[in-house]
Amino acid sequence: MSNAVNVIQLTLHGELVGYLAGYLNGRNVLIFADEFSSNTHRSTFSLITHPAFPHSNKLLPEPWARNQRLHPTLSNLLPEGSLRELIAQGLKVHVDNEFHIFSYLGEDLPGAIVATPLDPEDVPDNVMSFISGGHNRDTKVVKFEKLERENKFSLAGVQMKFSMKEKDGRYNLSKSGDLGDWIIKTPSTQHKDVSVNEFSAMTLASLVGVDIPEIKLVDMSQLDNLPQINLPDEAFAFAIKRFDRQESNRVHMEDFAQVLVKYPHEKYNSANYEQIGRVLYEFSGDALADVQQFARRLLVNILVANGDAHLKNWSLLYEDKVTPRLSPAYDIVTTNVYIDGERNFALNLGKTKDWYAVSLENFKAWSEKSGIPWRAIKPHLEDVVDKARTQWHSAIADLPMNEAHKQKLIEHWKNLNQDFKL
Repeated sequence: MSNAVNVIQLTLHGELVGYLAGYLNGRNVLIFADEFSSNTHRSTFSLITHPAFPHSNKLLPEPWARNQRLHPTLSNLLPEGSLRELIAQGLKVHVDNEFHIFSYLGEDLPGAIVATPLDPEDVPDNVMSFISGGHNRDTKVVKFEKLERENKFSLAGVQMKFSMKEKDGRYNLSKSGDLGDWIIKTPSTQHKDVSVNEFSAMTLASLVGVDIPEIKLVDMSQLDNLPQINLPDEAFAFAIKRFDRQESNRVHMEDFAQVLVKYPHEKYNSANYEQIGRVLYEFSGDALADVQQFARRLLVNILVANGDAHLKNWSLLYEDKVTPRLSPAYDIVTTNVYIDGERNFALNLGKTKDWYAVSLENFKAWSEKSGIPWRAIKPHLEDVVDKARTQWHSAIADLPMNEAHKQKLIEHWKNLNQDFKL
């Protein structure tokens, strides 16, 4: 049916946000509910819809329309790369069919948005009127085809990550209506020992004042019901507690690709750390604490040689449903052990991306461009360096990181600018 359209209802903490219409030609339109857009005490769907954000009152009354991809606020909720291929293959839909992948994953998305496919009779009259009148008057809302995954996969992809539920020391793929409380990252066929790498890098970060969730290494034998994916012969998966889940309740969050309205493929080349700093300093519920924590993490990414701190690896968390705060850290990995000659940040920091060129002066330039007082930042950077110099050499000896990776990281420390040399 060329005039067929599916409709998904979006809710946030049980509050109706609006409706997402997906047309057969790939066009999709997000229509906000009047009761949501007119409510000045509404939960925060995205920072750009927060009443304090510039022009938010103009954004909500207008439909958000896109072709093929969903709007970045929703598109960034979907997995990327091999994990998306695995899901699309199981659903028998095209990997770029974001609308239908979104409808399938809608019960356990990152954050607190819940997406529920609607039967035609459940679509409100005003939404029906918009859908048919705005495009083709013959357009009809149709029932969703039942999408069910078949666990018949054979992907030798990069590291996969799954939302899993822990019970009695075992981890199961979360089922319909059952929220996962851990993100489990299986070993990678592309990068050796990445599970123990991430555990080690995250542990080092925590020793110098970086706020991280609970993490652990989980024996592969403790994982149940994994899809049939090709995995290397490594003992451990990396597990990180979901900070967007608290006692089976959803906590809303969004990454900075969503905040800055960028698509996942733009996560490396469409922004810089000054923009993130400015957003945090202007809109966070505890601006000073969050930019100081942000500065610590920026420096830690240099010290652990993590070149992958792109837009999607920084997030806002809305624990009170409204006020943005910097989320705990995640995805801190020593990447230069996998990329020969790597020496760059993911984004610009004070006019440079080069780890070995970065000094306190670059951080000063970053803070000034972000509108953050340098006097509030400098002591936190000095504290990170002091703690790293006194603790990291002994700590790394006891961490499970691959020995060759440890040696490369120690060499990296020797090559840093004098301000940060360990």
